[in-house]
Amino acid sequence: MGQQNVRLGIDVGGTKIEGVALGPRCEILAQMRISTRRGPQCVVDDIVSVAESLCDRVRALKKYQTDIMFTSLGVGIPGRVDSEAGVVLDAVNLSVECLELADEVHSRTGLPVHVENDVNVAALGAVYADNAGLPAEGTVALINLGTGVAVGVVRHGRIDHGAHGVAGEIGHIAVESHGFACVCGQRGCLETVASGGAVDRLWPHGNPAMPDLIAAAERGDDHAEQVLDMVIGGICDVIDIVALTVDPSQMFIAGGVAKTGERLLRLIRTELDHRAQSSPFLASLAISRSVRLAPSHMSIGAVGAALSMS
Repeated sequence: MGQQNVRLGIDVGGTKIEGVALGPRCEILAQMRISTRRGPQCVVDDIVSVAESLCDRVRALKKYQTDIMFTSLGVGIPGRVDSEAGVVLDAVNLSVECLELADEVHSRTGLPVHVENDVNVAALGAVYADNAGLPAEGTVALINLGTGVAVGVVRHGRIDHGAHGVAGEIGHIAVESHGFACVCGQRGCLETVASGGAVDRLWPHGNPAMPDLIAAAERGDDHAEQVLDMVIGGICDVIDIVALTVDPSQMFIAGGVAKTGERLLRLIRTELDHRAQSSPFLASLAISRSVRLAPSHMSIGAVGAALSMS
């Protein structure tokens, strides 16, 4: 057996860091998870620690006792990411204001390092997980309903960054009619009703909030029904905007809100179909059939990070 090339991928989240090692055929050889620590030095130290542990686990595999070449390390991380420079800005949940992440990690691992926004790599990983490999053609979007709302777009197997690296920041489109104040300084941003953070604020009665909100609405709670209509309406506004601007063949729903599962998906599809009833144009797009939950059987963020240097 000749040289075996292995790629590493690490997804840095607000509460956990997940890592995978991908083999020559993109098979997962090793994976691990640790808790996230805040601060730039902790972020770097923990990425390096996960990378080193993954390398050790791959080396211990009996079928890879021959030459192993660790070829790259991809990192997905929240915040504003300059993927060309490998710099992370304003990752608030990690207490990182500015971090030259690619250079810091490369200097300690010796590996080529590529840094991407976490939603972008999740989109790439979702495509891989759903298709057992990257398609050569087509456009796929991943809508992340987490603390905020963001979209990752993959075109022809590659991440679409846009001209200024802000493609997918859909949560700050200020079109929501209730006009709630947003942390960005605007009012009526989509994420003020469609995000996990918004659900927690609008329905502070359950933990997690979204399943409790749905259950209360199903019991006939008037206030819950009003809040649920607002949230589902906002999510469907996000989906409609993505459908009409990106025109993807598939849209994955991910993030904390998506953990509600099929109950949430049914509500979303019902609302999308209701909108299509009064619009032949929307009906022709069959948007509800293109929406599905993101794959949950693997860390799509870590897998996507590993694939991001392809």
